[in-house]
Amino acid sequence: MPSPTPVTTTIIVARRAWHTDVCVRSEDAGPWVSALAHGFEGARFLCFGFGERQYVLTREDGVLAALAALLPSKGAMLMTVLRASPGAAFGLSKVVPLGVIEAGLTGLRTFLQHSVQTDAAGRPVRLATGPYPGSVFFAASGTYDGLYTCNTWTSDALRSAGLPIRGAVLFARDVMDQARQLTHESQPLADPPATRAP
Repeated sequence: MPSPTPVTTTIIVARRAWHTDVCVRSEDAGPWVSALAHGFEGARFLCFGFGERQYVLTREDGVLAALAALLPSKGAMLMTVLRASPGAAFGLSKVVPLGVIEAGLTGLRTFLQHSVQTDAAGRPVRLATGPYPGSVFFAASGTYDGLYTCNTWTSDALRSAGLPIRGAVLFARDVMDQARQLTHESQPLADPPATRAP
């Protein structure tokens, strides 16, 4: 029986209320993704999350905003630069570390890059300063709807890293439950599967 492929590094799933992020160490992010954090000094982790563009930029609450988010609409990527660990930033109970192999790390880098919309010159489209210190909104290449939420995006990010996330994931609790289960019973896949193009 062949020996398992050794884990290269750790990525982290973090929960913010009903939303989840994927965090990578700054040294693991790769040149293109790392460049998104240009101008932020002392970055230790880069955390990424997906959302409905109009809602995250305007923060409008209410029935109409909630209904609008169920329809296909433009997405946004939130990058949060952390100078501390995700556990210190979000709380240890809100984060799950997951080991990934080299192929998985490469897959996640590619997924993150493809998730960010670029202009004609190949530059990421920056939308606005984010709601937290050290955070920035970028235009997302994919669309948000009631069947492809922030947590669906997170589950696809984990799949791109070679982690066996099951089913269509819509809610933060489901992401975190599967991530915690992986820490006990699963190994990263040798070949990360294809995920939905962002």
